[in-house]
Amino acid sequence: MRLADLESLNESFAITDHIMFVAGPGGLPMAKIRNAYAAATVSLHGGQALAFQPHGHEPVLWSSAYSLYQPGKAIRGGIPVCWPWFGPHPSDPSKPAHGFARTSLWSVLSTAALADGATQVRLRLADDDTSLALWPHVFELRLVVTVGADLRADLIARNPGAASYTYSGALHSYFDVSDVTAISIHGLEGCTYIDKVDGEQHKVQRGAVTIEAETDRIYLNTAETCAIEDPRLDRRITVAKAGSRTTVVWNPWAEKARRLADFGDEEYHGMVCVETANADGDSLTVAPGGEQRLMAVIGVEPII
Repeated sequence: MRLADLESLNESFAITDHIMFVAGPGGLPMAKIRNAYAAATVSLHGGQALAFQPHGHEPVLWSSAYSLYQPGKAIRGGIPVCWPWFGPHPSDPSKPAHGFARTSLWSVLSTAALADGATQVRLRLADDDTSLALWPHVFELRLVVTVGADLRADLIARNPGAASYTYSGALHSYFDVSDVTAISIHGLEGCTYIDKVDGEQHKVQRGAVTIEAETDRIYLNTAETCAIEDPRLDRRITVAKAGSRTTVVWNPWAEKARRLADFGDEEYHGMVCVETANADGDSLTVAPGGEQRLMAVIGVEPII
């Protein structure tokens, strides 16, 4: 990003002791947030939170050291916005996986220092010639990231057009863990899930989720808060949500990690995705003039 563009962003939206805009890796524009609660980074490329670290805690979000910080490429880590489809395009595999929102440049609508000391940044993405070539619908997306003791992400899909549209997607959150084999994920007990690495069989979760091999699961009909218990870090990461009836749990494990150009061969040990999603049959329709909201609230607390 040009220096003049950064200067303009800071003139319009920087707030002393809360938020400033910098050139991140690859020169991509990023909002750096630091307040009384936490430090965080939000990338305008992809419209995604990249880092969240409450003071006195280890980092909560994970990013790959091999991420591609390039225009048109997705950033591997943080909370990518998968939209307007989740996974491969339902009818055209040549179109980008997880849609185009995570590789688009978002604009800044506003920033604010809230009364409770939290910091908020509001981003916007709307249809253009590139998006219409991939998905022929008029839309407006807004992402509201609020950084306080918790990290809150609100993804708001609006329809300014004359016809309804239907979409799927996710807040594809990557979490930093001590060792993926040592954690357990709670809140999905008894849920039916689609096992994407076992022929898309439908299975039922018995007890907490543990990970000992490649894992790619879509948990159905669940609105519950998930908790990642990490005894080696003596902490619990919580993921509360709204506007979502599916939760995705993902870890590529060794073989798939080696096939991913933007993922280190051994990095799978230190991460897990627990995603707030609208996937499989959980797609949403937005009527003309209407909106739908997907929300995730991420917190961290000690294990007592």
